[in-house]
Amino acid sequence: QVQLVESGGGLVQAGGSLRLSCTASGRTLNNFFMAWFRQAPGREREFVAAISFRGGALYYTDSVKGRFTISRDSAKNTCYLRMNSLKPEDTAVYYCAASGRSSITYYYTGPDKYDYWGQGTQVTVSS
Repeated sequence: QVQLVESGGGLVQAGGSLRLSCTASGRTLNNFFMAWFRQAPGREREFVAAISFRGGALYYTDSVKGRFTISRDSAKNTCYLRMNSLKPEDTAVYYCAASGRSSITYYYTGPDKYDYWGQGTQVTVSS
């Protein structure tokens, strides 16, 4: 069992930056493919970014490429999402997710492919 706890959300002006953290307990994150999703009011949960089991591959949705960076720190058992040049349309609740399935690399954009989720952290970008 893995427990994921996100932190780092908040209110920021457009053009600003935030760094979200997802800290795990129960098991080492080295054994998991990690991702960030977000969900805005009235919308479905959408894929934002992912990092492979050993961190060698990174994946981003088109709308955040060049602005967001996903990373992981094995020593701290934490996954990060650095968000720069934030836009009002980035406003959402951000969730981290973990999957131990080897097949995740083919289906990483699907929320139903992840086994563990954090509680979410609110990110609000004002114009």
